[in-house]
Amino acid sequence: MDTLPRISQVAAGCYPSGDTCDIRERVQADSGSAHLSWAVAAETCSGFARDVVLTRTLFSWYRAFIFVLTFLLYASFHLSRKPISIVKGELHRYCAALNEGDVELSSQSQRASDTPRHQPPDNETDCSWAPFDQDNYQQLLGALDYSFLCAYAIGMYLSGIIGERLPIRYYLTSGMLASGAFTALFGLGYFYNIHSFGFYVVTQIINGLVQTTGWPSVVTCLGNWFGKGRRGLIMGVWNSHTSVGNILGSLIAGYWVSTCWGLSFIVPGAIVAAMGIVCFLFLIEHPKDIACSSSLVAHSRGHENSAHRFRLQKQVFADDENKPLDPEIQCLLLSDGKHPVHQSHVVVLPADGGGSMAAISFTGALRIPGVIEFSLCLLFAKLVSYTFLFWLPLYITSVDHLDARQAGELSTLFDVGGIFGGILAGVISDRLEKRASTCGLMLLLAAPTLYMFSTISRMGLEATIAMLLLSGALVSGPYALITTAVSADLGTHKSLKGNSHALATVTAIIDGTGSVGAALGPLLAGLLSPSGWNNVFYMLMVADACALLFLIRLIHKELSCPGSAAGDQVLFKEH
Repeated sequence: MDTLPRISQVAAGCYPSGDTCDIRERVQADSGSAHLSWAVAAETCSGFARDVVLTRTLFSWYRAFIFVLTFLLYASFHLSRKPISIVKGELHRYCAALNEGDVELSSQSQRASDTPRHQPPDNETDCSWAPFDQDNYQQLLGALDYSFLCAYAIGMYLSGIIGERLPIRYYLTSGMLASGAFTALFGLGYFYNIHSFGFYVVTQIINGLVQTTGWPSVVTCLGNWFGKGRRGLIMGVWNSHTSVGNILGSLIAGYWVSTCWGLSFIVPGAIVAAMGIVCFLFLIEHPKDIACSSSLVAHSRGHENSAHRFRLQKQVFADDENKPLDPEIQCLLLSDGKHPVHQSHVVVLPADGGGSMAAISFTGALRIPGVIEFSLCLLFAKLVSYTFLFWLPLYITSVDHLDARQAGELSTLFDVGGIFGGILAGVISDRLEKRASTCGLMLLLAAPTLYMFSTISRMGLEATIAMLLLSGALVSGPYALITTAVSADLGTHKSLKGNSHALATVTAIIDGTGSVGAALGPLLAGLLSPSGWNNVFYMLMVADACALLFLIRLIHKELSCPGSAAGDQVLFKEH
C-alpha cells in the first residue's frame, strides 16, 4: 500500500527543487486507485512535464506579444496628441519672417499637392490662421490645450469605473476609433476653411473624453499578464511608448506642418483608427482567454478510466494560504479545466474565479494607502511634463529662431531623454524597493535643472540639445514610474484582500488626478508666456517642489522602515 508515496516520489523527480515551474506537486489517486503501477505513474509524470514546458513556452510568447501590442496601442494615442503642439507655430506666423526661398518652396509644394492654402490678409504680412491671428493667440492656443486636457481629466475618473465593467477589447477599440475620427476632424478644418474657434474647442473636448479609454485599459491588460518580478524595469521600458508616440507624432506632423497642416492631424488620426482595428482583432485581455490548459486536460483524460484518475494538486502551507499565484501556475493546477481541486488542498480557481467579487468603489480606492499622495504628486509632475509636451516647440521657435518643422524635430530630444529617465527610474526603484524615494530624488534634481534649461538654452543650439535630454530624463522619470509601476503596486495592494477589480479604478484615479495638472500646465503657460518665458519656468520649478512635498511622508516611511516598501509590493492578481 505504499504506491502513493512512490507516485509522489516520481512526481517530485519531474519537478526538482528550483525547477522553472517553481512548484511542488504530487500525484494523488482517487479512491480505488491505490494500486497504480510505477510505469503508469512515471509515464503520466513525464508526459505532464512535456505539457508544462510547452504551456510555459506558449505563455511566454503570448506575454511578449501583449507587451508589444499594448506598447503600440498606447503609443498611437500619444502620436495623435502631439500634432497640436507642432502646428501652433503655423497657426500664428508672419509672412515677413519667411525668406523668399521658403515662400517659393511652399508655393511649389502647393501646386504639386493641389490642396488649398490659407490666403493672407490684404496687408500680406500676417500668415496666421484665423481665429489665431489675434494678439491674444497664445491664450487661444492655451485654451485648446486646456479643453482637451480638462475633458481628459474629468473623463479619466469615469473611464476606470466603466472599463472594469466592460470587455477591455471592445472598450479600447471603440475609444481608438473615435479618437482617430476626432483627431482627423480637427485637420479637416484646414481643408474646409473653418475659422470658428468653437469648432476646434468642441473637437478637442470630445477627443479628450474618448482618449480616456486608453490608459486604464492597457495597464489592466498588462497587469493581467505580468507579475511583480522586475516590475519597475519592465514597466519603465513599456512606458517609453509615451516618448515613442510623441517622437513619431512630432515627425509625422512636422512633415506636413509648413505645407498642409491639416494632414498633420488626419494622418495620425488614421493611424490611431487603424490601430483600433488591430486591437479588436488581436488583443487578448487575459490568460484565461487562451486554452493554456487544453493539452493538460487532454493528457489526463488519456489516462483516465473508472479506476485510475489523476489530478494535479498543490499542498497547502500555512504561510501560503493568501499568496497569489502566477497565471501559468493557475493554468497548470486545474483538475479538469473548470473546477478546483479537493478542498483539502489549495482551491485553485480558473482565472475568472474572482469575477464574483464586486468592483471597488471610488472612495474605497482612495482609502488604499498611498493613492492620495501619489495622485497629488502626479498632478504636479504631469503639469510639468505636459507643459513641455504642448509648448516646447513654440519655445524653441522663439528662443532658437527655428521654423515650426525644425522646432518640432528638435523637441523630440526631450522625449528621447524621457525614455532613458523612465527606464532608469524603474531600475532604481526595483533595486531599492523604494518607489517614493526614487521619485523624490528625481524631482529634487529636476527643479534646478529646469532653471539651468531656461538659462543655458539661450546660449545656442548645442546647449539646447544637452538640456533637452537631461530635462526629459528627470521630468519624465517620476511621471513614468507613478503611472505604471506605482499604480500597479497600489492596484494590487494587500489591503484589497485579493479583489481583482481595483487596478483599473486605481490607475484611473491616479492618472485622472495627474491629468488635472496636465490641463493646468499648458493653460498657465499660455497665460504666463506673454510676460516672458522665464515666468513659465519659475512656474514649472514650483510645481516640481509641490510634487516632492506630497511624497515627503511616504519617503520618510520608506527610509525609516526599509522592509515596508517591499512588503507592500505584491503580485499582480489575476483579473
